[in-house]
Amino acid sequence: MDFAGQIAAAVPDGLVAVILHGSLATGDFLAGRSDVDLLAVVATAVTDGQAGALERFVMGADLGDAAGMDLHVVTAAVAAHPGQAPPVELYVGRHPSGVEVDRDVAADPDLPVELAMARAGGRSLLGAAPVEVIGEIPAGWVLDRGRHWLTVWQGLTDDDEHAAHMVLTACRIWRFAATGVHCGKGDAARWAAARDPSMEVIGAALRRYTTGKRESIQPAAIGGLLDRVLRDTVWR
Repeated sequence: MDFAGQIAAAVPDGLVAVILHGSLATGDFLAGRSDVDLLAVVATAVTDGQAGALERFVMGADLGDAAGMDLHVVTAAVAAHPGQAPPVELYVGRHPSGVEVDRDVAADPDLPVELAMARAGGRSLLGAAPVEVIGEIPAGWVLDRGRHWLTVWQGLTDDDEHAAHMVLTACRIWRFAATGVHCGKGDAARWAAARDPSMEVIGAALRRYTTGKRESIQPAAIGGLLDRVLRDTVWR
């Protein structure tokens, strides 16, 4: 799958890098369940024609065993010197539940975390290496956004559809807070389970994530994990 070549065809002038990150880069990819995560870095703002071509690329891409695709497009200036809520030129998400397209997003507070993970574990499919394109993201920004979502999820522990996602992402936040390491969901869950074997909800979430079986995940157990991670999440 020549994703970089197809993106280059959509943006023939000014494409700086195409970076693969997420589960395909971390080794956590699960056929039929994981997405393809791509970051395209462009020299200048994309035109309407380029945005349309990129949308068509995502919609028509051969995903192979992947369940979907996420494409973020940012300028080189934003990638090199991101603020705490930087702008996004284009986001296109293709998933079984539908398609999401956001154009000219003025401020995305979740983007620094995306950039930090791409910088730490991404792989360049075209252009310079991630560390040469993406500036260093302060750990405090990553942790601040993590604590934001942990707090939001405290009010959503009965959302069974997203239970595994909440638990496993909480484990990723927990590990980053303790070690400064970005990692995939599986590695984070195994680290967290070893840190506190009494948290049986972690194993249940990991089994649901890897097998797709609707193993029971109790809201109270999710809440207990979220509380524990919030207590243990400190600024580095």
